[in-house]
Amino acid sequence: MINKKVASVQDALKGVSDNMTFMLGGFGLSGIPENAISELVKLGVKGVTCISNNAGVDDFGLGLLLQKKQIKKMVSSYVGENDEFESQMLSGELDVELIPQGTLAERCRAAQAGFPAIYTPAGYGTEVAEGKETRDFDGKMYVLEHAFKADFAFVKAWKGDVAGNLIFKGTSRNFNPNMCGAAKITVAEVEELVPLGVLDPNQIHIPGIFVQRIFQGTNYEKRIEQRTVRSKS
Repeated sequence: MINKKVASVQDALKGVSDNMTFMLGGFGLSGIPENAISELVKLGVKGVTCISNNAGVDDFGLGLLLQKKQIKKMVSSYVGENDEFESQMLSGELDVELIPQGTLAERCRAAQAGFPAIYTPAGYGTEVAEGKETRDFDGKMYVLEHAFKADFAFVKAWKGDVAGNLIFKGTSRNFNPNMCGAAKITVAEVEELVPLGVLDPNQIHIPGIFVQRIFQGTNYEKRIEQRTVRSKS
């Protein structure tokens, strides 16, 4: 058994530098790697490309990196909650690649599985398919989409053990699992880090083979993007 536990987020992010490409898990603000993002802000890395379902909000998540002008390109499927994102995109400061949500997930999974590319019907006949190879399969048109190439994948799990086995919870399973093993180095932060043998093998979502570094996260805020409550009446 290889012990993949590192002592801190600082150790987990060793090797991170300017102009790298990062995958960051989460769905909205659910299941985002809060500790890793905070450390990236502190490190002050510049010119990075971020592959993530969304760009966080102005003062949380990837919005913190946007505030510091650390991101040169965002590859996302939804960016509607971030005014700073909108401002930088419209001014030309930020390069943006918008991708259908399912295609984003599958391009991550293709990288995870070692596939160079996939064919998908999503986006055919739209701007998404411009300049890309298309092909007919049984009378239906598909677009060729290449697997992502990333230096680091930062994911957040509910529980994990020192071997890197992970269990995700709720909507954090939308993108986090597909990003594990989809980059050169996968860093997992967890709410609860346990010894080997504690996790039920039948409950593990991602085996440790896809993870290179794991650490115990702290001080999770778990913010809600749009809090909606029913009136008392």
